[in-house]
Amino acid sequence: MLSKRIVACLDVKDGKVVKGVRFRGHEIVGEILDLARRYGEDGVDELVFYDIAASSEGRGFDPRWVQDVARLIDVPFCVAGGIRSVADARRVLNAGADKISVNSPALERPDLISELAQAFGRQCVVVGVDSLRDGPDTWAVQCYTGDESTARGAGRGMLDWLAEAEARGAGEIVLNCMDRDGTGSGFDLRQLRAARARLTIPLVASGGARTVADFAAAFAEGGADAALAAGAFHRGELRIAELKAELAKMGVEVRR
Repeated sequence: MLSKRIVACLDVKDGKVVKGVRFRGHEIVGEILDLARRYGEDGVDELVFYDIAASSEGRGFDPRWVQDVARLIDVPFCVAGGIRSVADARRVLNAGADKISVNSPALERPDLISELAQAFGRQCVVVGVDSLRDGPDTWAVQCYTGDESTARGAGRGMLDWLAEAEARGAGEIVLNCMDRDGTGSGFDLRQLRAARARLTIPLVASGGARTVADFAAAFAEGGADAALAAGAFHRGELRIAELKAELAKMGVEVRR
């Protein structure tokens, strides 16, 4: 059995780590390198950095902090934000990232996923999907969510977009359940189960985590291969080493 992964998410804006609720009202919560070091030392399996304003502002990422993170930690990490081409992705990877993630640019031009997979291998290509519930068992994809003034519907159903992203070469999906983001109300298990049924590639649960039980449910009931948290880790409500220890006691296979 493959171990379940614990992922820490750092939303980056103007060189700082920020956190909001349902992708709104972002407030500064710390420094990029300080938090990266803390989570690396605490045993996180992966880190993901979202430059949340890059796509909405029409700019690329800043390679300097990516290089600094790569020099500081030996934990695999993924970078998202403003990656619109193979050349953009190459700059991110050359700066030291292990994976790249695309979201809004892939919705605008889905061929981007295939181009990235062909250039770097699908294991390196993550597709982030921001979704809002629009019916009992339906969810709509959102784009440009890093800024409240630019966020809008992408005109796609979440499940159909997941299937297309996998077919085009995505190696992993991070499903950001926006209704739960920052609320601490637990992962959207219904949405995760629906996503898991459409995918054969790894699925990362995102949005709503606060407790050990939330993570356990994402794995056992939601079918997630990895689960991600931001605010609960930033605020110290969950410590990664303790989370892993408790999950192991519950019979969840985790990396120790």
